[in-house]
Amino acid sequence: MADLAVEAVYSYAGRVATPDRQPIETRVGGFGGVEGLIDYLRDRRITHIIDATHPFAAQISRNVSAAATATSLPLIALTRPPWTPIDGDQWTTATDMADAVKHVETKEKRRIFLAIGRTEISAFRRVPQHHYLLRMVEPPATPPSMPDHTLVIARGPFDEASDRELIQHHEIDLVVSKNSGGAGAYAKIGAARALGLPVLMINRPRLPTRREVSEVDEVIAWLHHTDTERGV
Repeated sequence: MADLAVEAVYSYAGRVATPDRQPIETRVGGFGGVEGLIDYLRDRRITHIIDATHPFAAQISRNVSAAATATSLPLIALTRPPWTPIDGDQWTTATDMADAVKHVETKEKRRIFLAIGRTEISAFRRVPQHHYLLRMVEPPATPPSMPDHTLVIARGPFDEASDRELIQHHEIDLVVSKNSGGAGAYAKIGAARALGLPVLMINRPRLPTRREVSEVDEVIAWLHHTDTERGV
């Protein structure tokens, strides 16, 4: 947006204390639900909305779709195509996080790389018999609630060689992952394949129907074909 000389606001959810810097105006935090977002869009005289949130950030995407409809603002979603298994992959698919927990409700103790981010790891408190390898961008304010875990602090993107070394070092026998898509988070999937390990892949949540593209150039073309003053 900075290169296009388009006045824009980049909104962070506030999940990390030190988000990446951007060359445009930024804001951090929620909007106060759909009504709060509608008020923000009107107060800031926003004319276009780009939903570039994580594929699993379902609530904000639903709120954005509702706010766009209420304000009659054009909306486009920039989203990564989901991963699909290839030769050598050993995937089991979970419909959602609760289903993923059910898949590991066994008496057998496993060593699990729980690569799902920090906000939903508490769901796995129901299965405390396993050892969990947790990787987070920043140290958590409170220790993870798993009784048996190893915490690694690291910021991606990661490469397959280092993830393969991480998995081997911690003697992991199962990788649990959200189907986030994109190259930056794929290293653990390639590493699991190379090591012959199973992956429990969690499907994306269902979102409202909206226009979706997977490339930044497609978003720019969309902006060029409409009158653009200010976007978020």
